[in-house]
Amino acid sequence: MKPEEIIVKPIITEKSNAGLQTGKYTFKVAKKATKVDIAKAVETLFNVKVVSVNTMMVKGKEKRVGAHAGKRPDWKKAIVAIDTNPSETTYLAKGGKEVKVNKKFKDSIDEFMGA
Repeated sequence: MKPEEIIVKPIITEKSNAGLQTGKYTFKVAKKATKVDIAKAVETLFNVKVVSVNTMMVKGKEKRVGAHAGKRPDWKKAIVAIDTNPSETTYLAKGGKEVKVNKKFKDSIDEFMGA
C-alpha cells in the first residue's frame, strides 16, 4: 500500500491535542495496515522519526433514523509517538570507521493542525 492509502486522516480531539506536547499524534488508518506500515508511512509523509506506534480497533456505533437501525463501520486508530529531539546518529562501518547519518528529521508535524 502507498503511504497516502495507509494514513486516512488525522484525529483532532481534546485528548489527542493533549498528546501533541509529548509528540504523540493520532491518525485514522487503513484497517489492514500494520504497525510497521504505519511507521514507514508517517516517516515518509511528514519527514519525522517515529519512536513507537500503538494501534487499536474502534467498533462502529449503532445509529438509528426513525424506525431504521444501522451500524457505522469499524475503523482502526493509531497513536504515533515521534522523536521530539532528533539528533545525528553514528555507527561503525567496515574497517572501524565512524560514519554519521546526515538525514534531517523534523521535531513536529506541522501539517497536523493545518499550519
